[in-house]
Amino acid sequence: MKTFYGHWVSVILILLSFVVTVSAQMPKSWEEPLPSGPLKDDYELGPDSKRQEGVPVGKVFNIPLNNSNVFPGTKRNISVYIPAQYQAAKPACVYVALDGLGFNAPIVFDNLIHKGEIPVIIGIGVSPGNVPAAEGQENPRFNRSYEFDGLNDSLCQLLLEEVFPLVESRKTPDGLEIKLSKDPNDRCTGGASTGGIGAFTLAWERPDQFRRVFSAIGTFVCMRGGDRYPVLVRKTEPKPIRVFLQDGHQDQWGGGPEVGDWWIGNVALNRALEFSGYDVNHAWGTGHHSGKQAAAIFPDVMRWLWRDYPEPVKATPEKSLNVFAKQILKLQEDWTVFSKELQDPAYLAVNHQGEVLAHDLATKKIYRFDGEGKPTEVIPQPGQGGTIAFNTDDTLLAADTAAGIIYVANIKEPAPQWTKFADGINASQISPLPNGDIYISDAQHGTVWLVKADGSKKIVAENLVSPSGVAPMPDGKWLAAVESRTHWGTSFQIKPDNELEYRQRYYWFHVPDEAEDLGNGNCRFDQDGRLYVATRMGVTVLDRNGRSRLILPLPNTNGNPEAISLDFGTPEFDTIYVISEKIIFKRKLNIKGAPSWKKFDKLSNWGAG
Repeated sequence: MKTFYGHWVSVILILLSFVVTVSAQMPKSWEEPLPSGPLKDDYELGPDSKRQEGVPVGKVFNIPLNNSNVFPGTKRNISVYIPAQYQAAKPACVYVALDGLGFNAPIVFDNLIHKGEIPVIIGIGVSPGNVPAAEGQENPRFNRSYEFDGLNDSLCQLLLEEVFPLVESRKTPDGLEIKLSKDPNDRCTGGASTGGIGAFTLAWERPDQFRRVFSAIGTFVCMRGGDRYPVLVRKTEPKPIRVFLQDGHQDQWGGGPEVGDWWIGNVALNRALEFSGYDVNHAWGTGHHSGKQAAAIFPDVMRWLWRDYPEPVKATPEKSLNVFAKQILKLQEDWTVFSKELQDPAYLAVNHQGEVLAHDLATKKIYRFDGEGKPTEVIPQPGQGGTIAFNTDDTLLAADTAAGIIYVANIKEPAPQWTKFADGINASQISPLPNGDIYISDAQHGTVWLVKADGSKKIVAENLVSPSGVAPMPDGKWLAAVESRTHWGTSFQIKPDNELEYRQRYYWFHVPDEAEDLGNGNCRFDQDGRLYVATRMGVTVLDRNGRSRLILPLPNTNGNPEAISLDFGTPEFDTIYVISEKIIFKRKLNIKGAPSWKKFDKLSNWGAG
């Protein structure tokens, strides 16, 4: 058995020697040939990790943080390193270290700041929280995995809302005010193991707050879904973050090998970051699940992460190998704010000329916008309001969702009058067809309605789970109904009379860590049959085989990029408009949207994939 195992390890190591390299940007001495004998973990600290004569020494002090609002009941320690060069004249750069100031960070910072190789950095070591038992000292609740392994922004909330304000409320040991930079380019994160994935998550979830990451022996396995990161990195539009990964060929945490392979998880994430064009580097060593190599390379890692400071860290989508994304996105185009004029926009609609309208929940009115995002017309809504859409004849359909009534008006008239179009339907999304028939989803009752051009109506699908989005494919052969309270969308074949058959849960969505469902579900197709859906992760784009292929986060200012409604506009229908956080964003694309009322067109050939 030992002979077989040894032979297997040798084969794997030989294969790895062809594919595992250290980036050319790192010192040549980092290139470690894989040994033919036993693997070792005997890394030693270099001079930059040791006290040097004549180097000013910074100071470290501790602050207890108890009774957190983000993680109720937790108690933790915050360690703060203040470099000798800090003068409080301007906010300092920040390094957030999970599990405390490891890797000999204070000494390394002393040496590198003194040599001018990194900026003046205040280090903040954050220990994980523990919740003591109600009585006695036994069996506390250890929050480390919950806080650091989760794929959400709760840890970032802790830093922004509690840790940073607490640190800034104190003075340095020399009596200076502590000022922390709010620029994400001035903020770096680091950690090992569960702290390593936590450091990555801080930047991944909130690139508006953190942009430089050192993850050592990161737990990119299924502790709490960390194994999903390589796939999410490949599918998500590149973010402006810079990442350095470290791991050893022997890495496998003995406390839970059943949750995944640490070494393979790190290699997979590195390959995903390279695939997506990130500024990423790595150091693969021969060690196991320890911090020895990470501590040894920490000075060079910091030099690399801060190498061109103060140049900002930027996303580089032009380097991505994501062909699906490049078919859709224009590299020179990004999300821009179309309008912030409304108090609470909730539904979008685009008329036959490509003009954008939006319904405002706060004012109970519908607004038409010019090309610059300025409201040019205000239309009082019928009833309590709801989803809106333009019909085949360019009249406007507007739902009073709560009352179950749909109204119609010709808003081109000087004083448009609303008349009842249909009732008994609590409309979530309306999709008119070229022949005058209309599909309407009813999330409240789990149904899809077909309203015929002659005014008759019937339920054509039922027992769905909150179908809040409905749209026909641009060739008129298939209908998508997005079940927003799940991670599924259902596909139906459209019969010649527009009734439905061959129902199948077909479209599959990624769901955020702390959500049970995909989100709003409002949807539209483009002219090539790709489905665009408003989700909690932004805009998710699916291919004709129902697979999530691209995730487009919205500009993230508060940790919530959720998309509420979307549609394609401009006369060419080559710009997507999305409501998120009471803002209407827009983005010009390579493709054109396919309004449901447009004449059906034959789609290009497609394969099983």
